[in-house]
Amino acid sequence: MIRDWIERAAACHGSAVYLAEARGSGTLTYAGLRAATVGWERRLDEAGLPPGARIAVRYTEPLEYATALVAIVGAGRVAVPLDPGGPPGDVARVLAVARPSVTVTNGTFRINSSERTRGDCGIFLCTSGTTGTPKGILLRDEQLAHTAGSVVSHHRLTRADRGYCSLPLFHVNAQVVGLLATLRAGGYLAVDRKFSRRGFWEMIAAQRITWINAVPAIISILAMDPPAARPAGVRFVRSASAPLPLAALERFESGVGVPVIETYGMTEAASMITANPLDGPRKPGSAGRPAGTQVRIETPGGVAAPGEVGRVRIRGGGVITAYASGGRPGSIDADGWLDTGDLGYLDSAGYLFLAGRSDDVINRGGEKIYPREIEEILLAQPGVRAAAVVGTPDEVLGERPVAYVVPDAGWTAGELEALLRKVCAAELPRFKQPSEFRLVTELPLGPTGKIARRQLKDLVATAR
Repeated sequence: MIRDWIERAAACHGSAVYLAEARGSGTLTYAGLRAATVGWERRLDEAGLPPGARIAVRYTEPLEYATALVAIVGAGRVAVPLDPGGPPGDVARVLAVARPSVTVTNGTFRINSSERTRGDCGIFLCTSGTTGTPKGILLRDEQLAHTAGSVVSHHRLTRADRGYCSLPLFHVNAQVVGLLATLRAGGYLAVDRKFSRRGFWEMIAAQRITWINAVPAIISILAMDPPAARPAGVRFVRSASAPLPLAALERFESGVGVPVIETYGMTEAASMITANPLDGPRKPGSAGRPAGTQVRIETPGGVAAPGEVGRVRIRGGGVITAYASGGRPGSIDADGWLDTGDLGYLDSAGYLFLAGRSDDVINRGGEKIYPREIEEILLAQPGVRAAAVVGTPDEVLGERPVAYVVPDAGWTAGELEALLRKVCAAELPRFKQPSEFRLVTELPLGPTGKIARRQLKDLVATAR
């Protein structure tokens, strides 16, 4: 499918620009993409690497990286994206799971093994695996195409659209929502090495961007320093990878004047699972309605009623039916329903509201506490730039919540803690109120801006 998209785009609008450097002059046309695909196919054939061979990719420049990823999939092989700035140990873990035949690093072509197995083309990704061996996930060509097509349909992307993406190309969001959805729509995508607040809106105007692919961390930063006027031509900003705090959503939309489309996705679903509609009703705090994927909520008693919190399970054309390696037994049932590990509920209109990860729930004396509920309250307060709540062991209660807070300038620790304790006492039952407020200069973040809660839990444990 991806190869067909490349061929059709090159034939119909080959001179149009597909990819461009957001802050440079480099571009790739659709005809250029086809030429790159043919070139990769010839090179891999000559190396004796058949269709389905795994090719690890690790470029530092986003335009080169993006071109190689799409061209390798188009050439019928499996791209294995690597973090160009990742620690050697992390990269080695991914390589150990993916076992690519070749590693391409900034043009250097290195044969890793004599293995010449055939198989499906697509993209091979790994979960973070910070506490052990990562899970291997093979997203096949048809799964990638299914989800990319859903992104185009639900966001109404056309050839006239010009997207912006600074998200890491070794993550599924940038690959499917950015690269492949743009290819399917025949549009234009400006890729950036990384997000920078400096000159952001000027760059968006110069590139004539119509939609922005972002994560909550980026939206929160932009909300703190909105432009003088509404960015002309920008239809929407897409939020993914983590729940967007309500305070950041409201601050961004009121200050910037551009709607935020909240979505939910994961690697096992080739990215997008649910999305809020462009023309409403958009429900703040909701990840939207199913978009090309079936969603249901399960409790110990069966399928949950509307509004009842349970485990989020998914199934559909973009969802894997088995892990390539390392998956937890029972995570995908015989009917193809995958347990996401997330907790949430569907309202009566079918909108999904996420409560958090199942392993992030804090059990305080038998009472279940969802960190997001506390975090939303903290983030709505003046003086709070960022916040995260995690559980710490308690000899009597089992666990208790601890809040990590990044303060705004001008607030003393004593003033801010007193405010937060007062607000939590007024808005939360006693068992949900954080036992401690720890003020820090920053929170640990992953590559896509998601809070690294495991690191926070380690900090809590070492501080005891």
